[in-house]
Amino acid sequence: MTNQNPQSLINELDEILDQERSALVRGELDQIETLLSRKEAIIQNLNTIENLEREALSKVQSKVSRNQELLNSAMEGIRSVATRMAELRRVKKGLDVYDSAGRKARYGTTMGQRLEKRS
Repeated sequence: MTNQNPQSLINELDEILDQERSALVRGELDQIETLLSRKEAIIQNLNTIENLEREALSKVQSKVSRNQELLNSAMEGIRSVATRMAELRRVKKGLDVYDSAGRKARYGTTMGQRLEKRS
């Protein structure tokens, strides 16, 4: 990759960014790591080029920003699911209530190991 000209590096980065977006939209997060290492290598090569024009990078910069927003949304979704699963585990263990004196009491549940699906 080190002997490529700047425009071919930018084109390759552009293609990787499109692949990254596609993987994020489809929820194929396992592909992101591979694409990230390829993207980092290209960016390192671009950083070694002294007279790189900003205009040449403007298109890929907007794609980088777009993909970062998608990645942030995916991470927020994963955090939300993790929080919800923790809440379900907590509810499954029992219910915490407070009496009129402010003392905490736990009531266990008799639910099995299954979740109820509502439609």
